[in-house]
Amino acid sequence: MAKNDGPEFEKLGMIGVGSMGGMMSLLYAEYGVEIHYYDPSEENVNKLREYARNAGHNVDHLIVHQNDYKELCESLEAPNEPKLFVFSIPHGAVGDESVKGLRPYLKKGDIILDCSNEHWTNTERRQKDLEPDGIHYIGCGVSGGYQSARHGPSMSPGGNSEALQKVMPFLQRVAAKDKQGRPCVTPIGPGGSGHYVKMVHNGIEQGMMSAVAEVWYIMNRCLGMEYDEIANIFESWNAKGPLRDNFLVSIGIDINRSKDKDGNYVLTNVQDKVVQDADDSEGTGIWTCTETIRLHVPSPTILTAHSFRLGSADRSQRLAVNKSFNGGTQPSKIKLAGSDDNTKSKTAFINDLQHALFATFLCSFIQGLHILKRMDAQQSWNLDYRNIIQIWRGGCIIQSDYISDLLDHVFEQPNETDDGSLLSVASIGDELSQAFTSLKNVVLRSIEADAYVPSLSATLEYIKYSASTDLPTQFMEAELDFFGAHNYDLKSEGPGKPVKGRHHYEWRPARGIVDDERGGGK
Repeated sequence: MAKNDGPEFEKLGMIGVGSMGGMMSLLYAEYGVEIHYYDPSEENVNKLREYARNAGHNVDHLIVHQNDYKELCESLEAPNEPKLFVFSIPHGAVGDESVKGLRPYLKKGDIILDCSNEHWTNTERRQKDLEPDGIHYIGCGVSGGYQSARHGPSMSPGGNSEALQKVMPFLQRVAAKDKQGRPCVTPIGPGGSGHYVKMVHNGIEQGMMSAVAEVWYIMNRCLGMEYDEIANIFESWNAKGPLRDNFLVSIGIDINRSKDKDGNYVLTNVQDKVVQDADDSEGTGIWTCTETIRLHVPSPTILTAHSFRLGSADRSQRLAVNKSFNGGTQPSKIKLAGSDDNTKSKTAFINDLQHALFATFLCSFIQGLHILKRMDAQQSWNLDYRNIIQIWRGGCIIQSDYISDLLDHVFEQPNETDDGSLLSVASIGDELSQAFTSLKNVVLRSIEADAYVPSLSATLEYIKYSASTDLPTQFMEAELDFFGAHNYDLKSEGPGKPVKGRHHYEWRPARGIVDDERGGGK
């Protein structure tokens, strides 16, 4: 649909115009929507005014500042037309304050589209509070960062079906489009399902980001590759093969090549700490980890990546630990094996890196989808997983076309995932089996060189124990029965279900004080 077609909503109220809200305001204005906004931050207001003046497309007159909630609501009033508000604000208390500020001026039919990274339970609490008065609250996950917010993000709206129908034409216009021109937005389901899907997206993202950072480090520190050479490798990976059209790999090209005004690589001076989770400015990764544990879903790629980020956050603490460890371990050059020709060996190992990275990316997707499937069963959201894969095909951080094609084909097949495990699907098993040797070789060589591979190694173990029929947990189960009488099943009884076993053995009879005294007297 062309941008000059008439908008579904002629105007809307934007609450919060920071990096995401400001860019979305410009995007919506380009589609002819009149944006009335409120933000208590003078800095955010001034930045948006500057952006609007320089944006082109003659959008400056469509972006109008309002001083408070009352002015904002009055500017949106129109006979027999619902007011539409878009939130782009911090999660938690700020959202509650914004709803409270708007509440006196809201009427039946008005819609709040919360495009913040809000916790799904807050979304459902606000929905239950507002729906009795006919006021609709839609939790809409928005992915892709401020750049996609400006150009067209991936969006996952969830809430009241009537309200979703009203906003979908607008969202389909402004959302990212895939290579076939299809919008990367779909109604997810009821309640907080939209924000939940976005939360899981961000969990998958953490696993993928850790893996690509680990692979970058191996190439740079342990293979001695210059930034431009790494950029060339990323470019080749992004062009074809299992990492084709992958967002994180593609931006790695620019990150490795970018230089400042003095001709120095920008990446060289970036400090090695990720603080967004440690300072609570970003909650979705934390919530994903909480959910995977609460739902009893093994997600080691995602969980380990999160721990890695937390471990990196406090650099001063790491310096103190480094001192207590007498300098710690220092990564060395990786010892390549298999050929006397070092160039040939390096090429083969870089090929292993490509497939190891793919396997870790795929497992991060699988773990995230397993969280969604378990939650879907619990909440009866009736999620359409092909539609979810579609919204991840453009405008989002985890875009990876080869993986999306693979997963879409899996979900296209009836009953393919009825047992709940994507790992048991033949096509996924084939992909991971083919990548397994590469992943194992990368982890082995990296550990030998003291490189940092938490997510790669966690993924290797995940594949191993997920496919094993003979685990060390046999001994763990016996220990649990020894001291806790937790019971166990017998091998002769078949696999059974993940429920408490039927057998207990008195490995050592429990003894009382009197028993000890008698034993001591003998």
